[in-house]
Amino acid sequence: MTERLLVDPDVCIGAGLCVVAQPRVFDQDEDGIVTVRVESPPLDDDIRQAVATCPSGALSLRDDGSP
Repeated sequence: MTERLLVDPDVCIGAGLCVVAQPRVFDQDEDGIVTVRVESPPLDDDIRQAVATCPSGALSLRDDGSP
C-alpha cells in the first residue's frame, strides 16, 4: 500500500520544524502556516521525521489505498 502526505493548515501552529526537517518540501506562508512546495513528495526519512516531530499534528501520513 502507498502512503501519502496530508497537511492540515488549520491545525498548524507555525513551529516550523517541518521546514527545518525538509526545506525543499515544506515552507511557511506569511502567517507562519505550513505550505507544501512539492505536490507529491517522496516519503523519505526527512518527511517521516517532519511528520513525527510536528507539535500540532498538522502533518500526517495516510494510506491512499493504492497497492
